Amino acid sequence: MTGSMWRSVQGLVSRLFPASYRWPAQDIRLDDRLLHLVGSIHMGTRDMQPLPARLLRQLDKADALIVEADITQGGSPFDDIDPRDPLETRLAPDEQARLAALCGELHLSLTMFDALPAWQIALMLQAQQAQRLGLRPDYGIDFQLLQAAKTLNKPVIELEGAETQIALLKSLPDDGMALLKDTLTHWHTNARLLQMMVSWWLDTPPREPRIVLPSTFSTALNDTLIAQRNAQWCDRLRALPAGHYVVAVGALHLYGDENLPELLRR
Repeated sequence: MTGSMWRSVQGLVSRLFPASYRWPAQDIRLDDRLLHLVGSIHMGTRDMQPLPARLLRQLDKADALIVEADITQGGSPFDDIDPRDPLETRLAPDEQARLAALCGELHLSLTMFDALPAWQIALMLQAQQAQRLGLRPDYGIDFQLLQAAKTLNKPVIELEGAETQIALLKSLPDDGMALLKDTLTHWHTNARLLQMMVSWWLDTPPREPRIVLPSTFSTALNDTLIAQRNAQWCDRLRALPAGHYVVAVGALHLYGDENLPELLRR
């Protein structure tokens, strides 16, 4: 078999049988750039630390760590947000009742949300839900990778940055009310999704990239928060200089329709 034929066979094998990791990850080669795409969870459990030694070796030989945003930098992204009208003028009675019930379940005061934008209420509720499931920010995969990168003196590249992420949320129609309503409607489904992603790290990561995921976003929100960002990140990653990179993005971006690995392989 000639060298070119052997390389073709190797390429076919790598596509059919991607490298197996005990965490959710895929390897993508773009000419002279090798990307190790890691499906991160922004809040994790105590059992998710320390990171797998094999993943830390990947980071050690990488030229840089790439993340959505460097969450170890800067202060609160929620500063300087103008107060909104009372929730009773923004939510239907049944939606306000559902929010009040969740606040009671989470031991939160409904009044703390009254003047906040809808998207911020949604994020705060989701963070509270994650904490109730035993997840903490300092056990999050991207946080741990950032800490390890600093220890190894590896450059950190942001795909977006916190300011861009907040700007995206602020640009959502109707102050992000669809995100809040989806959070209220799919509360239990979102909990199952969080537990599924934790199991990808602690038990068995998915091998099939086009798995069917529980729906927690409307079609429009999924397009804005997942599909469009995947396309933008694809362009950013294709523009990287030659090298080896560990890329940590939310695990949902690696699976399902129009996932990031699929876009990169086109």
